[in-house]
Amino acid sequence: MLGREDDARDAVQETFISAYRNLKNFRGEAKVSSWLHRIAVNQCLTIKRRAKTRSEDFLDEDESAEDRTFVAPAHLSPARTTEQSERLSLVRQAVQALPSELKEVVVMKEFQEMTFQEISDTLELPLSTVKSRLYTALKQLR
Repeated sequence: MLGREDDARDAVQETFISAYRNLKNFRGEAKVSSWLHRIAVNQCLTIKRRAKTRSEDFLDEDESAEDRTFVAPAHLSPARTTEQSERLSLVRQAVQALPSELKEVVVMKEFQEMTFQEISDTLELPLSTVKSRLYTALKQLR
């Protein structure tokens, strides 16, 4: 669900910490496994929301050009590296100009490499809405 092993490990750790701290609130109306699963899902969603905030920082217009370093593969010429750096800057500007509901879907799909289902779960939107927003955003970016 998270896409990164480190994030998954963090989610598991936070799940058990949260379960331990809230054990007194467990009423026994559901299985312990169901209760832990819900805590784990909530932890994953929290981690994704934090990642979303970081991705918005990544696209922040106020970020100076000096802070936006493009690390090119060693085999690229300096001219090609400069060209790719400029393209990346243009992409950032174009994505930043999108309405927020479209921008968040693009960032999650293209920059964070989340699946449609993960985006749907994170944003609590129907899958069809997520797909529609991405289609609309990509159409506007072209």
